Amino acid sequence: MKVTSADFVTSAVKTNQYPSDNLPEIALIGKSNVGKSSLINTFVNRKGLAKTSSQPGKTRTINFYRINKGFYLVDLPGFGYAKVSREERKSWEQMMGDYLENRPPLKGAIIIFDPRRDAGEEEIMLLEWIERFNIPYAIVFTKTDKLSRNQLSSRVAAFKRVIRIDQPVLFSSLSGDGKLQLGKKIAEMLSLDVDEAVPVWE
Repeated sequence: MKVTSADFVTSAVKTNQYPSDNLPEIALIGKSNVGKSSLINTFVNRKGLAKTSSQPGKTRTINFYRINKGFYLVDLPGFGYAKVSREERKSWEQMMGDYLENRPPLKGAIIIFDPRRDAGEEEIMLLEWIERFNIPYAIVFTKTDKLSRNQLSSRVAAFKRVIRIDQPVLFSSLSGDGKLQLGKKIAEMLSLDVDEAVPVWE
């Protein structure tokens, strides 16, 4: 997939704030501080398109980025590390649930993990949630440059003992490794529904 344009379109907390053009959407889901914003910026070759922060949980809205004028990358709020109230956490979960369950343009999800963190109950519940909604998904491990090859292999194996993972993408925003593979995963999800007349990928 060759990205020729990328634009931030809107932030939303309610369904009536979502884009209404019915372009297909790919959701990005992961814990706070997992590197979703850096992944977006690297994937689209645009520094600063998605705002990064050292403060976990800063993204508290659903952010829509229009790619190649043909589809959206949709950055969902991070979960897991943010120090927020129970009420706010419940609000986030409701917002994400409404989006995942009731969004017809949603064609797939990119589930993002930091391989240095252990997989646990939250990861298991997340994948069960995605599968319950019957959403196609791919697993991406970010920040792979922070581990040696042997360390990365060991950490991916540890994840596989907890959750089912098939052909994960190993991604580094620093080196760009995994960018091509991520593009292929997204193209596979979109190809089932994108109008052939729209030149979304090459």
